Amino acid sequence: MTDAAVTTRSRWISLAAICTAAGLVWLAFADLGVAIPTMAEKLDADLSALQWANNAFSLVTGALVIAAGKFGDIFGRRRMLELGVLLFAGFSIVAALAPNVELLITGRALMGVGAALILPATLALIPAEFTGPAELTAFGVWQAVAWGGQAVGPAIGGVLTDTLGWPWLFWINVPLGIATVLVLRAKTPESRDEQASRRIDWLGLATIGLAIFALMFALTDGPALGWGDPLIVGLLVAFVLLVLAWWAIERRSADPLVNLSLFKLRAYDGALIANLVMNLAFGGLSYLLVLWLQNVRGYGPIEAGLLMLPSTLGIFALIPQGSRLESRRGGRMPVLLGLLVLALGFGVLGFLTVGTSLWLIGVALLVIGVGLGVLSTPISDTAVGEVPIDLAGSAAGVFKMSSMVGGALGIAVLSALTRGFASGPTGDALRGAGLSAADIETAKNALVGSSSFDQAIASLPPDLGRAVTGAVAAGFTSGIADALLVTGGVVLAALIAVRLVWPGGRQPKGDSGA
Repeated sequence: MTDAAVTTRSRWISLAAICTAAGLVWLAFADLGVAIPTMAEKLDADLSALQWANNAFSLVTGALVIAAGKFGDIFGRRRMLELGVLLFAGFSIVAALAPNVELLITGRALMGVGAALILPATLALIPAEFTGPAELTAFGVWQAVAWGGQAVGPAIGGVLTDTLGWPWLFWINVPLGIATVLVLRAKTPESRDEQASRRIDWLGLATIGLAIFALMFALTDGPALGWGDPLIVGLLVAFVLLVLAWWAIERRSADPLVNLSLFKLRAYDGALIANLVMNLAFGGLSYLLVLWLQNVRGYGPIEAGLLMLPSTLGIFALIPQGSRLESRRGGRMPVLLGLLVLALGFGVLGFLTVGTSLWLIGVALLVIGVGLGVLSTPISDTAVGEVPIDLAGSAAGVFKMSSMVGGALGIAVLSALTRGFASGPTGDALRGAGLSAADIETAKNALVGSSSFDQAIASLPPDLGRAVTGAVAAGFTSGIADALLVTGGVVLAALIAVRLVWPGGRQPKGDSGA
């Protein structure tokens, strides 16, 4: 075997380890939702507390990911990736051993520290090892793993929860993390910006970290406390002020956390918009649809997770097509096409009812997967592969921050929309049954069919209880449908914004070797 062949083989083994690390993060982002009904029973926790367990991970990751990208530029991207994987696996043990929801939230939050180090490093290492068509292929593999982790996360989470128990959602990260670090050390070369100053913009780091934390905290608690609650309003105001302060700090800093010239690259801005919205849409959909399949249609965790797989098929089938379209037409066209197809899939789900055929749901998920597959590689390649190499870490950090913020936005906003749209019919059904105000409040905040919901309506005669349960399930379904229809509109608005921001013209990827 020639030296060139050995080098090429080592690169692809390195990519396998890089993508495994990214896949662990995206799997953790998606696999908890399907276990929430089981965990609610085992940990005696309510939906609000478990939503915190779900969102603590993305909250911490989103707050730290920009800084982690900069650390990779300075101290070495492989070094940051290895550290991130070790922290991620170590804190998974804390979550696996959690005897209560408070320690579970703590473990998930600390896993977010590792995830923040992992994500920008995995992206920034790709253009350091690959160029030309091979780089596009590598980004395509990364995106397939990332979306695959999110899409199959509910299925894997369901299998683990039903067979080994929910703690294995976390135990699985330990052996995979150790194996990943060993391969990274053997096969992945170090990459850093040799000209980067070792001075760290601590003020900028703290300001943007607090800004993202304030935003994601508000998004997490907003649906439960109400968007007019003084705490939520204060956090949102703080977010705006901190972002403005961060921008002013970065403009004046000799060694900024993020070089603001990034945002003068209009293609980069377009990729950020599309990435934020596609993560918002799919994150919210995955969370709500899995809950609906279990608590309205009565499927178990495994079945609910498997019923989400059509989106995975669409993603895997179309990612290569997205790469080919980018190589021929540039990144803008496949991104616009993918957003259009994504909006169409959400439009179909906007007509969801309690009795909707699983075939129709599967077709809609397949269409959504096709849209995600077409646009995924062009977005990541534009955002990371087509920026100057010395900015790759920072660009990847900002890019992945938009992913985490998008996912958290999706869960929070779609949950809030669902609750708002469903509150009328649900409240009417509960009040009409003659329940007390306390029982009505408990039932509205519980999952349909959960022990908390059943206890709230336990005083009703059986026939009336079944009727109320059916009415609440129908109201919840209607709320989800309306929320998904609104989401389709948001995706269309993003399509228009990207078309205006991203320069037109044919900008195909250059043809160079690996």
